[in-house]
Amino acid sequence: MVEKTLAIIKPDAVKKRVVGKIIQRIEEEGFSISGMKQLRLTKEEAQGFYAVHKEKPFFGSLTDFMSSGDIVVMVLEREDAIAHWRKTMGVTDPAKAEPETLRHSFGFSVERNACHGSDAPETAEWEIAYFYKMP
Repeated sequence: MVEKTLAIIKPDAVKKRVVGKIIQRIEEEGFSISGMKQLRLTKEEAQGFYAVHKEKPFFGSLTDFMSSGDIVVMVLEREDAIAHWRKTMGVTDPAKAEPETLRHSFGFSVERNACHGSDAPETAEWEIAYFYKMP
């Protein structure tokens, strides 16, 4: 079944100038990019996006980081997009990610791990709407 997922290239990867390499990998993995924009989140926008984590100890540093520089937000489509994108990204900790995954290749730490992806269809729908307000 073709589905959509949200992908974010985080500030660390934008600063490292690997956006093109990540997009190339997205295309090689068979995704269609149906939406893409570069922007910089305010602290408040980052807090809104990551509100599900507001009670966790890393919330402040995560939202500081996500509002520290430009990000690239994309809507990806393909069969089983959510699971395939998460496999392509690798686990959250780049040091534990499988070789050839994006986080292994481009991530620095658990927080500065190059990319984000939705974890479920409901999350994907909410996250896409957060960045692409539907009329």
